[in-house]
Amino acid sequence: MQLKYYNIILLVFFVLSFSACKKSDDTNLVLKNDCIKRTLGPNVVGLNIEFAYAMALPKSAGKIVSAQVEASIAGAPSTYLENRSFYTNPSGVDVGIAVGSASVNTDNKTVVTFTKDTCAATLRYFYTVPEAARGKSVTFTFSATASNGETVSYTMGPYTCTKMDMKLDQVAVDNKACYFSVADMAFYDAATAASNPGKIDLVYLYRPITGINFNYALVSPTATDYLPGVTLPAGLTNSTKMVKTWNLNDFNLARLQYGVYIDDADFPAIDFTNAPNYALNLKAQAGTWVETADGKYRAYIYVNSVAAATSSMTVSIKRYQMK
Repeated sequence: MQLKYYNIILLVFFVLSFSACKKSDDTNLVLKNDCIKRTLGPNVVGLNIEFAYAMALPKSAGKIVSAQVEASIAGAPSTYLENRSFYTNPSGVDVGIAVGSASVNTDNKTVVTFTKDTCAATLRYFYTVPEAARGKSVTFTFSATASNGETVSYTMGPYTCTKMDMKLDQVAVDNKACYFSVADMAFYDAATAASNPGKIDLVYLYRPITGINFNYALVSPTATDYLPGVTLPAGLTNSTKMVKTWNLNDFNLARLQYGVYIDDADFPAIDFTNAPNYALNLKAQAGTWVETADGKYRAYIYVNSVAAATSSMTVSIKRYQMK
């Protein structure tokens, strides 16, 4: 255990010694701190923004007694500050050692009280973006207190939180849950669609037609030429514009190795002029941009997977309200 703590101390002091610390006010103190943002991409409501917060002082000067993060906008309830300090072992695996009690959220503050006698630690902070932060900027003040009475702080941000919404792994099944609402980002069956016809923007269908690349498709209710064998519920009249795209593997939606992100600014930039109201022959890891008939929403629908055996397609969606 002493060796592990020694490794932690070396790691933290290496980080602190070679960082500019421009956002810290600890110049004349023996207690030092530093912080990095670990997550990339847009800050979407419901997702985490992750940081690593390092703090250290010489062993002869005392020990760390607490660490906290104060957000300018209180995070969602799942926000927390790790009570484990992490180091990377020779195999490249991150290992956490408990140094304090579980963090406590009080309003916009998240606090860890240390229970281990340690003079160095690196804690990870996970801020779950709340609805209250949608379209706003949020700033974080990290701080640590040592047994010698010294306190240091480090400010990160501001970071803009997106206006867009996101929903993952919605399953469409031909002739069952096949009526899609962009407003709800969900597929409904015929009975539900009939009771809310104005909400239905697209119809999913699977047609393996010989000699035609139809297969998995999303089609507007008004594009009846591309709805073979489909009897629509009454009242479905929306014509949704669509721009099909390939290899746009948004990391949040695909959750693959690609470092590509769709952000708020991407939605207004899509040109829907002369765009069709159907998208045929959709494939896994492809997708389509859509614009609702009333122009209220734009969305990107990413195809996670398709399954011929069940005539189904799994999609994930990012949606942006235009007006």
